[in-house]
Amino acid sequence: MEQKDSTRNEKPLGNRERAELKDELISELVAGCQNEGDLFGPDGVFTRLKGAVMQRLLEAEMTTHLGHDRHERRQGSNSRNGHSTKTVETETGPVEVRVPRDREGTFEPQLIKKRQTRLEGFDEKVLALYGRGMSTRDIQAHLRELYGTDVSHELISKATDGVMDLFREWQCRPLDAIYPIIYLDALFISTREGGQVTKRAFYIALGVGLDGQRDVLGIWAAPTEGAKFWLNILTELKNRGVEDIFFICADGLSGLDRAVEAAFPRAVMQTCIVHLIRAALRFVSWADRKALAGALKPIYTAENEADALAALEKLEHEHGRQYPTVIRTFRGRWEHFVPFLSYPQEIRRMLYTTNAVESLNSQLRKVLRSRSPFPNEDAVFKVLFLAIQNAKTRWSPDKNWKRVLRQLDIFFEGRLPA
Repeated sequence: MEQKDSTRNEKPLGNRERAELKDELISELVAGCQNEGDLFGPDGVFTRLKGAVMQRLLEAEMTTHLGHDRHERRQGSNSRNGHSTKTVETETGPVEVRVPRDREGTFEPQLIKKRQTRLEGFDEKVLALYGRGMSTRDIQAHLRELYGTDVSHELISKATDGVMDLFREWQCRPLDAIYPIIYLDALFISTREGGQVTKRAFYIALGVGLDGQRDVLGIWAAPTEGAKFWLNILTELKNRGVEDIFFICADGLSGLDRAVEAAFPRAVMQTCIVHLIRAALRFVSWADRKALAGALKPIYTAENEADALAALEKLEHEHGRQYPTVIRTFRGRWEHFVPFLSYPQEIRRMLYTTNAVESLNSQLRKVLRSRSPFPNEDAVFKVLFLAIQNAKTRWSPDKNWKRVLRQLDIFFEGRLPA
């Protein structure tokens, strides 16, 4: 229930007094924090901080409505008319705010609307800034610039640490029984270890479910990328409920095929064609690269394996002496190159490249770029997890997915649910 504010006519504070009070308030907020309840409890620092920021926003809304600040000359008959006290429920508990009023009663606040008693999403807005690439210091400056609220770097860092509980829960969640396609890839990210900066591999598995929707199945870390660790990951996916995978698409990591066969023997291992082409052209001079790339096209656009092999033999006859590594690259990965040639164009497009996971990795690198090196693995997991949640909001199934699913039902008869 709203109550009249008894201090509407109190004398406004000067700039110096307000600055002193602000500093005292921040010192009071962070003083004595010894546990999680002190930070995130109903009377914790973060709840009180939300109240302070909301108060700033409400005052800013009133200034915009009237067209002048509290101490500026009035431009019309309407003016401020004190405040009313209101309690709003948030994720961490109730927050009390003082809603400004105007004399004509025309002010309609947007942050906390009239008769609104619950405010959701405030925490998510702060975390979204973090997940979009803003460091804790960036967020500190952002809050100061927009709301005039000073928040310590350490306080924001502690606040975002609560994300790790959500990450661990997400990392262990049950998964679907069937994934038509799973893309595997790894990012190398600099972290500090024992006073030295080293690059560690952060593994990402991106699955496409029966509804055609993409979903990151998990994030894992290891000193390097290797097939043995991928086997551990695939085994974990089985333990979390995955029973069948039709295709596993990845780059040409040595030994990965054996890991896939051990965990999901019925899965088709498909090497990424884009990675294969890059590897083949690695030692080709720039002057010849365009011509060689064109000569490779008949191989990966062939109607079937026999036509692809004929195109490879032609390429070997014409360029094999000058560029033998191109031929060796294709012959060495032939077994995992040719599977996609057996399928229609709609399925081929999904197997041709790991672009789905590489596109995600590109977004993650943008978020990571301004922060590396990280102090530890948990700091990386926190950022990757939040960035993935942001990226998911823009994902949608392939427009041809229903047709792809009908084709998969024919090629993998009896493996799709009735």
